[in-house]
Amino acid sequence: MTGSDPAAAIASHQVVAAEYFQAYSVVGLLAVVGVLFVAVAFGAGRLLRPVVPTPEKLMTYECGVDPVGEGWAHTQVRYYVYAFLYVIFAVDSIFLFPWATVFAADGYGATTLVEMFIFLGFLAVGLLYAYKKGVLTWT
Repeated sequence: MTGSDPAAAIASHQVVAAEYFQAYSVVGLLAVVGVLFVAVAFGAGRLLRPVVPTPEKLMTYECGVDPVGEGWAHTQVRYYVYAFLYVIFAVDSIFLFPWATVFAADGYGATTLVEMFIFLGFLAVGLLYAYKKGVLTWT
């Protein structure tokens, strides 16, 4: 674009950026519609269901047998942490490949770079959490 009008170059970059963020507005609108759908479904369920609390309905249910002991059970937290670590690395690999292709497109360089560093920052916080919990040590 050497020798061309700087105002035209700025205008073309603004159009590209507007199209880029329009895709985010569609995702945002879809998220709002999803949240409203769930809220309406829960509201309708609350309005339509009968409310007749009895001691039998408030008792903990254990496969048709009367509950024995207290309701708290100990579980191994490490399984949840392994799943958490898997999600961190899986999401990381899923988003890095498309980012690399978009980063090379004209007009998206700086915006995509900033977004990816924000994303990698969130992943770094997750890894730091796992490291502080001692999950990354194999014993």
